[in-house]
Amino acid sequence: MIPLDQIDPARHLLIAGPTASGKSALALAVAQAQGGLIVNADALQIWSCWRVLTARPGSAEEAAAPHALYGHVAPGATYSVGDWLREVAGLLDRRLIVVGGTGLYLTALTQGLAPVPPVPAEIRADGDARLAQEDGLARMVADLDARTRAGIDIRNPARVQRAWEVWTATGRGLADWQDDTPPPLIAPADAQRILVTADRDWLARRIADRFHMMMQQGALDEVRTMLPHWDPSRQWARAIGAPELVSHLRGEIDLNTATERAIIATRQYAKAQRIWFRGRMKDWWHLPADAGSTRGD
Repeated sequence: MIPLDQIDPARHLLIAGPTASGKSALALAVAQAQGGLIVNADALQIWSCWRVLTARPGSAEEAAAPHALYGHVAPGATYSVGDWLREVAGLLDRRLIVVGGTGLYLTALTQGLAPVPPVPAEIRADGDARLAQEDGLARMVADLDARTRAGIDIRNPARVQRAWEVWTATGRGLADWQDDTPPPLIAPADAQRILVTADRDWLARRIADRFHMMMQQGALDEVRTMLPHWDPSRQWARAIGAPELVSHLRGEIDLNTATERAIIATRQYAKAQRIWFRGRMKDWWHLPADAGSTRGD
């Protein structure tokens, strides 16, 4: 995908990109050639219950180079970007190859994370209920402090609700909390930052091919194992494709329909990733995906 002589072995390497674009294969190639610890920056690959469904590195890849923060969180736990940053901080005594598609993780790593306290569950539930009301979004916007209201997309319900929750829980605007953002763990000058880009149609084919491969490798069995514990409100249940396969296992849809819906959900997820990358990673090195590759995340 890229000549390795263009990768600086003296600096950390950060690799971002949409799902199925070949990020993991690039990270492994660099680690084998130059050394380094491959660190997961995918919020779905942290869960111990999902290996196949989230395309986590397999045993052969893990044997070929050291990996960290993959599949290390039990389904009953909660996990945040702050938790991830604290774990990464404990790995900085060596050269890191950080790879993943969770833009918030990578942005927080290189730009810092505002120390916003956790929002209590009851306030989040109140926010959900308010947003569901006919005028809920407008009322939430009106409740925000002026600085925060001026700095966010007030048409984005998720952003507005998050800001409203912080204001309600802390009595302090999100913009004020962001003023206290500490320095990043890895400053841009201390790392080589690569954003793998991919043609939409090429990526759509890759996503479909990979999901069919995951089905052959046991993705349905993984979901079947978790079915007795299924709770769509839990973080681990957000794995792309899991809700559709649960619907099939419950007899609500046939397997072909579940598979096609999961592929569509994955394409939608990739679209959301690309939107984040375009808005937040304009100064990263944009590297076209290798259209000749057939495997990898």
